[in-house]
Amino acid sequence: MPRELKADKIARAAKIEARMFEHYGEGACSLDYLTPFQLTVAVVLSAQCTDAAVNKVTPALFAAYPTPAAMASARVEDVEEIIHSLGFFRAKAKNLVALAQTLLTEFGGEVPNDLELLQKLPGVGRKTANVIMCEAFRNPQGIAVDTHVFRIAHRLKLAGPSADTPAKTEQALLRVYPQSDWLYINHQWVHFGRDFCRAQRPKCADCFIQDLCPSFAE
Repeated sequence: MPRELKADKIARAAKIEARMFEHYGEGACSLDYLTPFQLTVAVVLSAQCTDAAVNKVTPALFAAYPTPAAMASARVEDVEEIIHSLGFFRAKAKNLVALAQTLLTEFGGEVPNDLELLQKLPGVGRKTANVIMCEAFRNPQGIAVDTHVFRIAHRLKLAGPSADTPAKTEQALLRVYPQSDWLYINHQWVHFGRDFCRAQRPKCADCFIQDLCPSFAE
């Protein structure tokens, strides 16, 4: 297959995003939360877990610790007890208490609206920070690349073989999508990955972007 020119790739990416909007609108976060702090907690908990599993434990967690101040004074063991059904619950409980303490000591008890500062919080990497920037603040500074976005980007050939990490895949996507689209891509593609572009047995025959997907043509 001949190498795709950058201008053609950008045009194809724009058509893909238009179809995503037709099918999913702006997309929606699957995690339940009321505040930027609760979103941050939920996204930290969602690592290596489904959003549905997280939503089962956060009502009790947020009832007990609704604010950074409340979480900061929690015993790690008590947080563990509430979230023990989740994977890596001990590490997550430790991170959540430390995260809340960091918010109090360094950020005045507020979740910072800053991609780099967010990554100073325990348990928060670039993917989590990107989700918070887009979802809590509607201030996209990147694209959150989770397992769905990574898989879809490569199947669509919007990221090449050398983009073999989430960080490299994010940079590849940022080169073909304008910042105005960064706000929506993660949520749209997560839904698309669950509905059509599954890791196993993708529903290519039913896919609404099959004509724009090089993998379908192969």
